[in-house]
Amino acid sequence: MKVVLFQFGLFGINTYLVYDPASLECVIIDPGMSTPEEEAAINGFIERNNLKLTNIINTHLHIDHVVGVPHLKEKYGVPLLAHPGDESMGKQIDLQAKMFGLEIKPGEIAISSYLKDGDKIKIGNGALEVIEVPGHSKGSICLYDKQDDFLISGDALFQGSIGRTDLPGGNYRELIENITSRLMTLPENTVVFPGHGPSTTIGEEKRSNPFL
Repeated sequence: MKVVLFQFGLFGINTYLVYDPASLECVIIDPGMSTPEEEAAINGFIERNNLKLTNIINTHLHIDHVVGVPHLKEKYGVPLLAHPGDESMGKQIDLQAKMFGLEIKPGEIAISSYLKDGDKIKIGNGALEVIEVPGHSKGSICLYDKQDDFLISGDALFQGSIGRTDLPGGNYRELIENITSRLMTLPENTVVFPGHGPSTTIGEEKRSNPFL
């Protein structure tokens, strides 16, 4: 499968579009579009490449990762897949915006279908496997493509860093334990696409991440 990165302004969020070139089915992960111009960037890519959006997937439900969900649901009529551990956060998105001094009000973000550890989300001939990695939030997940050797890590793991744990639902010890046992056991050549910042690999983080 192919991974396309969009970088949007709200907290420098990385939004990913993953698609199968054979079937042209695609998903959007952590939609962070907060302006009409950013929405047009996503729409334009889908239309130019004749893609069929099948699902929205969220690695967790912090506001920067979900602000674009209402647009995609309305335009494409597709469901939102996420872990139930973050459902309560989805009901308090406007409160999250207020906490960060943002004027936007996306309203409640409702999960259409729950994801759990080991679930496989089909994208044409490919699939993303759900790996539960709570610690940044209660419902944090990563998405692993074993066939194509990549991991979309949300805000669990970054290049040289890890997700913050001082927000509601965060737990530092839990996050470290889950990264060590669930992610660092993946093949070292696995490319990691994080929720913010540049990509890395599992091997590079095992060797040099100061938190691990």
